[in-house]
Amino acid sequence: MADTVEQAKRKAAEQAVKEHFDPEARYVGIGSGTTILYVVDAIKAASTNQNIKFVPTGYQSKQAVLAAGLTPIDFDSLPTNQVLDVAFDGADEVDEDLNCVKGGGACLFQEKLVAERAKKFVCVADYRKDQSRLLTKWPAIPIEVAPLARYTVIAALKALGSSNPVVRDDYMAKAGPIRTEQYFFIIDAPFPTLLTTGDAAKDPNGGDGTDGKWEVGKLSRAIKKITGVLEVGLFCGMDGVEATRAGLTGGQKPVAVYFGLQDGSVKVRTTRKDEAA
Repeated sequence: MADTVEQAKRKAAEQAVKEHFDPEARYVGIGSGTTILYVVDAIKAASTNQNIKFVPTGYQSKQAVLAAGLTPIDFDSLPTNQVLDVAFDGADEVDEDLNCVKGGGACLFQEKLVAERAKKFVCVADYRKDQSRLLTKWPAIPIEVAPLARYTVIAALKALGSSNPVVRDDYMAKAGPIRTEQYFFIIDAPFPTLLTTGDAAKDPNGGDGTDGKWEVGKLSRAIKKITGVLEVGLFCGMDGVEATRAGLTGGQKPVAVYFGLQDGSVKVRTTRKDEAA
């Protein structure tokens, strides 16, 4: 099983890089997680351009970039108004509209910064992450919060309908809660399976939570309004193509998702034909 999953990740990464990585790019975002290690390997094999600067979303991805002999720079070192040519990242779950749950690795704030600074965000994942709706199998929404506000945020999440939001502990219980690179906590908030925009259009309350049903974007905005919340692990709204057309820098949603399958093939999900490459 483990070998099948890893092979699926590698195949998806190789195809995503082949179709979206430009060897003449200037700036490339590199996300977090085990799948991204294969993305870095594929980029290393595809280019010898030492002028490309890579913007990692966390410690792990920075080390992967360095180990590959590539050049990392910090996000806040980007020149003013400089847009990333592309950003590659993984996801914990992806729905049929390409909305994503991210933050299982506790890097969601940096991941969202990088995604929103890119002309296009390309997601790479294995078959387990492919679901028709978010929170089908992934249990909760990761939320990055100020430690001082954790109890306030938990109470507000319960009021929004989360059944049992909890602060994520380190795998060693004696170490206490996990700290992000901003020294914030992660709260994992379970909610019922989320509605897509199409679902919400058919829902009597429009997916506003009053009947316990939330549309992805509406829930993301409601959580973000809670005092003490730095960022929400729902990547939704516009993608980079849509944002560019609207005169904005970038979007949270991927333009394409590459799912490595068990049989060694790759399934590509996009929302428009012009996003395929």
